[in-house]
Parts: sequence; structure tokens; C-alpha cells
Amino acid sequence: MSGTVTAVSSNGEYTFTKPNRDSITLLAGLGVEGDVHAGVTVKHRSRVAQDPTQPNLRQVHLIHEELFAEVRAEGFEVAPGDLGENITTRGIDLLALPVGTLLHIGEAVLEVTGLRNPCLQIDIFQDGLLKQVVGRDEAGNIVRKAGIMSIVKEGGTVHPGDTIGVLLPTGPHRPLERV
Repeated sequence: MSGTVTAVSSNGEYTFTKPNRDSITLLAGLGVEGDVHAGVTVKHRSRVAQDPTQPNLRQVHLIHEELFAEVRAEGFEVAPGDLGENITTRGIDLLALPVGTLLHIGEAVLEVTGLRNPCLQIDIFQDGLLKQVVGRDEAGNIVRKAGIMSIVKEGGTVHPGDTIGVLLPTGPHRPLERV
């Protein structure tokens, strides 16, 4: 299984969207160099308010570009970086990956930690968009589609066009839960 990086984004300030870059540098154990969410401990404001000593399992946010076509069909316009992701991908079913999957991207290696739990800021960005990225399946279970979170195992530079290699963990696969 492999895919491609279609865009990379980062921002040193707390804003919902992140501008696209020519490249980003991933730092082992920290996240995206210069990004507001980089660090050993949690940086997302709501998580910091709960417990600022929590480990940062949300160092790098990835979203599948296929989501943009899905929401476009419902009348929403979303581009890479608009939902605050660091890496936009194509060709990988990110949401189906198990916890512990390793993503080899450019020179870097990411470990998948869980699903992004989108917040109300998505509706501030575009009214009604939250219902498009969080819904329910036929059984009534919550389905989160706003991407996955990861930590940086090995640092390196990532560019649009880089190939993404997927290495699934051994043993029983644990489905992604929100982190």
C-alpha cells in the first residue's frame, strides 16, 4: 500500500487553517518544525486546558485529499491546509489504518496514533461542514473523517509529490480511536 503527498502545511500561530509550504521538516518526538502544535506535550488548546502534561499524540495531522471531493459534492470548498492539517495525502485510506502503522514519507517516519476529533471551529470556517466530517454509520456509531494524527518517529523533510509507504503493525490490529 502506498500513496502520495499532495501538499504540506504549517503555521507558527494558532489559526484554524495552515498555509501550504514548499516543504516541512519533521522533528523526531516533536512534530513539524515551527508549527504551533509541535512539542513533546500536548499543544491543542482544549487538551492543554485539561492536562498540559499529556503526551502529544497529535504532532502531525494528515488528511486524505479524497475527503475534499466528498465535501465538494455537498457544496463545500476545502483545499489543502484549510482544515489545519500538516500533510495532505492521496491514495491511502488513512481512516482504515490501525494504531501503530508506520508511514514512511520522504526522509521521515510517522507513527499513526489515532483519529482527529474535529471541533466546532470547522463550522466557523464553513457553516455546516462539521456534519460532513463527523457523522454516524448505519449502526449509529460516530464516524470521524477529518483525518488522522501521528507522532514523528524519525525526522526529515517532506515535500509535495513524496511517496508514502505504509507499514502495518504486527499482531492484532487496533482500530483508530480519537486522540
